[in-house]
Amino acid sequence: MPALITYRTPVQEDWVDYNGHLRDAYYLLIFSYATDALMEGIGLDADSRGQSGHSLFTLEAHINYVHEVKLGSEVWVQTQIIGFDRKRLHLYHSLHRAGFDEALAASEQLLLHVDLAGPRSAPFAQNSTALLQALIEEQCDLPPPAYAGRTIGLSAGSQ
Repeated sequence: MPALITYRTPVQEDWVDYNGHLRDAYYLLIFSYATDALMEGIGLDADSRGQSGHSLFTLEAHINYVHEVKLGSEVWVQTQIIGFDRKRLHLYHSLHRAGFDEALAASEQLLLHVDLAGPRSAPFAQNSTALLQALIEEQCDLPPPAYAGRTIGLSAGSQ
């Protein structure tokens, strides 16, 4: 399967900083919109959330800023499901633009399926589980995410 494209947008003028680069906060916004689109694809669209009272909450997100993104660039997000269990979803977003082979940025995220009435964690519905499993099977030939599993820190000898 080719990569799952979940979001596409031009970089807007109010999204860039004094260097003419995409501000760090807008990377997360773009990745957040990609997560929203993925939610629609796994049975957690707005109507379903309203009916079931279930949604996804972000537990953790890591962003790697790899290359500059400038005003007017047309960018898109490719999403890969790393794994999931009864209540959690581990995913990977990468940001791309035409004419550039490498990812511009990447975000690894851990999301929790939540019953909003609590709020409290809740198992995925059978439909969402089946859709997630189908995505994993379709993506089985994709290479491992380049920036997944990274941690932040300085080595003991660095100064």
